[in-house]
Amino acid sequence: MEEIKVSPDYNWFRSTVPLKRIIVDDDDSKVWSLYDAGPKSIRCPIIFLPPVSGTAEVFFQQVLALTGWGYRVISLQYPVYWDLMEFCDGFRKLLDHLQLDKVHLFGASLGGFLAQKFAEHTHKSPRVHSLILCNSFSDTSIFNQTWTSSSFWLMPAFMLKKIVLGNFAKGPVDPKMADAIDFMVDRLETLNQSELASRLTLNCQNSYVEPHKIKDTAVTIIDVFDQSALSLDAKEEMYKLYPNARRAHLKTGGNFPYLCRSAEVNLYIQIHLRQFHGTRFAAISPDMVNAEELQVQDGHTSSDQDSDDQ
Repeated sequence: MEEIKVSPDYNWFRSTVPLKRIIVDDDDSKVWSLYDAGPKSIRCPIIFLPPVSGTAEVFFQQVLALTGWGYRVISLQYPVYWDLMEFCDGFRKLLDHLQLDKVHLFGASLGGFLAQKFAEHTHKSPRVHSLILCNSFSDTSIFNQTWTSSSFWLMPAFMLKKIVLGNFAKGPVDPKMADAIDFMVDRLETLNQSELASRLTLNCQNSYVEPHKIKDTAVTIIDVFDQSALSLDAKEEMYKLYPNARRAHLKTGGNFPYLCRSAEVNLYIQIHLRQFHGTRFAAISPDMVNAEELQVQDGHTSSDQDSDDQ
């Protein structure tokens, strides 16, 4: 139990990367919490958006690895927003506050849906240069909860947690996946009633992505072949929506591959971001490119060999 929470990597992350709190709305209660690590001279960083149960800490392994390779990484946690337009407006104000013109977004589950909606919302004056969508979806109707989405705000916290936990993997899983689930349950316990209710509302209120508005955005889709909260139909819908997207498949990883298969996920993120090296949209410090390129190539070769071995 709590293997990740007591791990040296997590404790190093908590002790070296400060948590910032930023208010960009007129409402002082709407506080964005974020970790901003890596070279501040980078104007087009990669930003991580968590799932319903997640906090900014759930991407600590990506923050540590990518900043070590010279990337600027921001992992954040949303304030309470009940409406997608309200979220998009708040996120745009946050980027303005951070003086970031365009960004790369990595979104897990709800985070991926919000990333797509933000890219769509800002398509006339684009703020999103590329998307990495991990175990994500494009239409909230897949959860069959659109009719209850308007009542989440009334439910007590324990009932909301029960709804979220219902989507976590059941049955035997490998030790790393079990540790990831324990860590996410621990993170879930830190969220209050309004945080959970608002996220579930965004996750389930009737909405879908309009792909024609973001057709010029570079997309990588990361998903798993084993059990996750997403149905096969939801995955197929994503492939149809983004026919030109790069696909990164993991044999296993469940709902939280960024925690339990972090090395593979980090490699796919690097491969995705490598296409922007040498441009003004690079998320990496220019003097780190050569060393990092070599590491990606080495990792790519070894992962191909692993696939051949299996």
